[in-house]
Amino acid sequence: MSLPKDDAAILSAQWTEGVLLKRDVFSSVERGRFRQAGGEVEAILRRIDQVPWWSYLLARHLFRRERHALALVRDLEVGPPLLWAGRQALVRGFIDGVALHLVKPAGNVAYFHSAKAALRRLHRAGVCHNDLAKEQNWLVGRDGRAYLTDFQLAACFNRRSWLFRILAYEDIRHLLKHKRSYAPQALTPKERQILARKSLAASLWLKTGKKVYQAITRGLFNFTDREGGGRRLVNDAPVLMQEIRKNPAVRDAAIVAFPDRRVGVGLYAFVESDQSALENELKDTLAAARGPKPPEHIQVVKALPRDAAGKPRIELLQLVATNQLDLIETMVTDEPDRTFLRTILDSRKNLRDRFNFEAADLNRSADERARARGAP
Repeated sequence: MSLPKDDAAILSAQWTEGVLLKRDVFSSVERGRFRQAGGEVEAILRRIDQVPWWSYLLARHLFRRERHALALVRDLEVGPPLLWAGRQALVRGFIDGVALHLVKPAGNVAYFHSAKAALRRLHRAGVCHNDLAKEQNWLVGRDGRAYLTDFQLAACFNRRSWLFRILAYEDIRHLLKHKRSYAPQALTPKERQILARKSLAASLWLKTGKKVYQAITRGLFNFTDREGGGRRLVNDAPVLMQEIRKNPAVRDAAIVAFPDRRVGVGLYAFVESDQSALENELKDTLAAARGPKPPEHIQVVKALPRDAAGKPRIELLQLVATNQLDLIETMVTDEPDRTFLRTILDSRKNLRDRFNFEAADLNRSADERARARGAP
């Protein structure tokens, strides 16, 4: 299947290809730049012309839902603005922020005040997001505010009907579940009451529809994890990790998934060791093991980035693997940490699908970064 001529003409003239973010049976999503009358802007392209024939009808339905919802919320500043929409592709604005599950804003009460205000504006426009249980659909903007993304399941209403009220209630309840995870001390008695009471529709969904949904998505469509790594990340990565750790020169390792234009989903292994030449040895070992397909990339590092508990910071490694280096700056503010991370960035392996999103800020001082943003 190919794009309609009108869509292809617009994208050929105005779209600059960038980093592939996701590809599944419902769409492909990539980050790049879109040329408008006022100049180029960073943007996100979703297209459905590359999906399998057997999922096209559902993909088209989800595409149309997102297109309609984004048009309604264009000026609300709660999600990405719709820049252009065709029959099988749309371009939405890029939100300078990082997904909630990557940032983990523990104790950040202001963020959840912003999230509640964003939902209020969304619902006043007659739109229910309907997919806010997923942390990756909540973004923490560089400005600290909450934004929403991925409107494929959004429902739009002309009036505040019974169904609208149920879906809006569930949007709020899912927000409060995230607030309970990251800022439980800020929950009000009313919010705790909402958390304790699912709507009847939600209860029925959990007992019936969700089981069917999971059987289809996890069985037929191979949706097995929120990072988009599918069965390779869920099933293959643990086996590969076990094999890698058998090498006495390996102290620790972490494997993340990344979308790849050639193979669909690739695996990227970060291996902590003092032996910089260990990469080829590990590749030979994994190939000889005749187990799962070896990772597309193996990078040996002196040390993995770790959190306060000593666990590898998978969220940072994920951004390195997908070449979204500019987003790392939101998550790494201490200068020693930034210096440490540059050693990993400078020798990263996935250079095929990359774009000019390099983290120039990582190479500047804190004062220079502040001046660049107009801070006093």
